[in-house]
Amino acid sequence: MVASVPLLATRNLTKDYPGVRALDGVDFDLRAGEVHALLGENGAGKSTLISMLSGAAAPSAGHIERDGQAVAFSSVHDARDRGVSAVFQEFSLIPQMTVEENMFLGAEHRRGIFLDRAEMRRETERILSELAFDLKPGRKVRDMSRAEQQMVEIAKAFRSELSVLILDEPTASLTSHEAEQLFRLADDLTTRGVGIIYITHRMEEIFRIGDRITVLRDGRYVDTVGIDEADEDRLVELMTGSGVGATFPAGAAAASGQEEILRLDGVSTHGGGARDVSLSIRRGEIIGLAGLVGSGKSEAMRAAFGALPISAGRVFYKGEEVTGRSPGDAIGNGFLYLPADRREEGLLMVRPVRENMSLASLGGERFRRGIFVDRAWERRVVAETSECLNLSPNRPEMTVDRLSGGNQQKVMLARSLICDIDLVILDEPTVGVDVGTRHAIYRFIVDLAEGGAAVVIVSSDLSEILNLADRAYVFHRGHIQAEFCGGDLTEENVLARFFGKESA
Repeated sequence: MVASVPLLATRNLTKDYPGVRALDGVDFDLRAGEVHALLGENGAGKSTLISMLSGAAAPSAGHIERDGQAVAFSSVHDARDRGVSAVFQEFSLIPQMTVEENMFLGAEHRRGIFLDRAEMRRETERILSELAFDLKPGRKVRDMSRAEQQMVEIAKAFRSELSVLILDEPTASLTSHEAEQLFRLADDLTTRGVGIIYITHRMEEIFRIGDRITVLRDGRYVDTVGIDEADEDRLVELMTGSGVGATFPAGAAAASGQEEILRLDGVSTHGGGARDVSLSIRRGEIIGLAGLVGSGKSEAMRAAFGALPISAGRVFYKGEEVTGRSPGDAIGNGFLYLPADRREEGLLMVRPVRENMSLASLGGERFRRGIFVDRAWERRVVAETSECLNLSPNRPEMTVDRLSGGNQQKVMLARSLICDIDLVILDEPTVGVDVGTRHAIYRFIVDLAEGGAAVVIVSSDLSEILNLADRAYVFHRGHIQAEFCGGDLTEENVLARFFGKESA
């Protein structure tokens, strides 16, 4: 693994944006055949660093070296042509195009003046087969789940000869089974001499595949440690400058006997995403929904919220049938759904933080003065909430698209702090969130339940389900396969039902 000249290195790399120094004199190197994890809190500079390493941005000062020689990547395509491919946290897919069209976008095979579609189809099938991704080359991206789109993004990186692969939160939308496929792929690549830069907020992933870890904080280099020298407490201290308590707080008391908030009776959605789903959720409960990609867990909750049409069954909320009602009606009645895809569904990217945080509350009395929005009160509440969530930078009038992915997630989650809610569904609530914020979100979830709200966590991170939920429903091919609580809520039981095994 050790080489005298790094595959890729930075020397005093710096990036300035108007009024902000996002990266400040960072030295970093990647060796052939290693997985080098890049760790830091949201806003630490990780995304800025990899944007320059991948050709998506140019440094303000300092330089990049490729095999010991100074290099300037003019674009992502230029970097890819030189063997450096990146899979970014935010997707760059065209929804109206197919998998194979997205795979070769900007690098299409040609036969004379015509596109060589047959060759692109063969190459797409070869890459997908090598990666063990169960995707159809001719399927349109708009018809795919976020996890399937993540697979397409990963596959794109393999269309040219690789020597450096950059993975930014690659398992954020993958189940543990799918993530393990990715880890096996990483193991295979490193044996071939490929160097991998790996960004994640999941500590267990770093210890699973990492060789070295570099920590950034506030745009500056902190330290590089070998995996054998590292433990979670030390890494958290390097990231934050101080320790963080146990990741998962003590759970709220079980809510048996309290008012039923939501009930689904035999709910099915058009297209079969959810099939004959029946479940019950009570005040004060934390309910986990687990399952593989496409298992129906998200579809069932979107249908309950009114975001997906229901083909059969009924939905009851606080004792009243609400089947077919709109998301606006749900929000007005204290039912909030926060989607997994914050950019496409959760946030107004070109609008300020203030508007995004208060969006779901503007119809209520709290923010109104007669027929007008009370802007002074809105600004005060948003400022207090931003402080509570440690938003960085804490600038309520900044547009959301200028924040890091983790801080965008904080803005979306803030709605449930500002709203008066009885039920909140959190779909992948900690995607792209650092360890300190993750702890704060978990504490917030428990506080909501203790305050009498019902909380549903739809998560591909099984540890969240096991450590936070009072009860869990496991989905398989659109159906609820099993329900577990108490001592039966174990990793072994849940994982077995992921694949259709019947309850004992």
